[in-house]
Amino acid sequence: MKIRKDAIEKAKKVKMILLDVDGVLTDGSIIYSSNCGEIKIFNAQDGFGIVRAIELGLKVGIITGRESDIIKKRANELGITDLIQNAIDKVKPFEMLASKYDLRPEQFCYIGDDILDIPLLKIVGFSAADSNARNKVKTIVD
Repeated sequence: MKIRKDAIEKAKKVKMILLDVDGVLTDGSIIYSSNCGEIKIFNAQDGFGIVRAIELGLKVGIITGRESDIIKKRANELGITDLIQNAIDKVKPFEMLASKYDLRPEQFCYIGDDILDIPLLKIVGFSAADSNARNKVKTIVD
């Protein structure tokens, strides 16, 4: 994979990483069980990366369009204190976090994968998507 030089320069300014959940921290599947409700499968390697980012001084938050106790549990395990669920409009929670931490848009990274993520991906200083993101998303990220 070729990395653009401007993407590296943008990434150097990042102070806070914001993440979507379904399709970013999971494979996008939502499994329902009659015994235990909703099941999500998280990748341990993502978890290690998040913990390491926090250890290095970056702030990490989650902005997701769905709500689930499982997401809250995973965020707590990883040390993520900024968790915003039920956010169909992801720009408003972003603005709240920017104000809370006195950060400018160029100091944020957002990782998303779907149409709802596009408005925020266009605002932040560094945007990224995973390999299973919609093509429309892949065309606009850094």
